[in-house]
Amino acid sequence: MLTLNYRDSRPIYEQIKDGLRRMIVTGAMAQDEKLPSVRAMATQLSINPNTIQRAYNELEQEGYIYSVAGKGSFVSGTADADAARRENLKEDLRKLLGELRYLGVTHEDAVKLIKEVYEQ
Repeated sequence: MLTLNYRDSRPIYEQIKDGLRRMIVTGAMAQDEKLPSVRAMATQLSINPNTIQRAYNELEQEGYIYSVAGKGSFVSGTADADAARRENLKEDLRKLLGELRYLGVTHEDAVKLIKEVYEQ
C-alpha cells in the first residue's frame, strides 16, 4: 500500500498523507472505501500511531477523507478537495514563478519548464 522513504527530508506523516492523497486522486482507493485503522497502518509501517493519526487528521481537514465515530476513516468524494488543492497549488506556483522572475528566469524559460512538466 504505502512505502516510506527515510531519505526524504519531509516528515513521515507528510509522506503518508501525500501517498494516501495520490491513491485517492488516482482512483486506487474508491469513494467510501475504508482506510486501514490507525493502529493497523502503524503496525504495518512500524511507526508511531500518532504519526498516522496526524496524516489522517490533515487529510480530513483537506476533505479527502471523513471519519465516522466507532467505524473508522473513509475516502470522501474528492471533487471539493481537488478544487481546493488545485487553488492552493496554483497560489504556490504564482509565488514560485514570481520568485523565479525576480531571480532573472525569463518568460520563455518558465514556459519551457511548464511544458517539460506537462510532457512527462
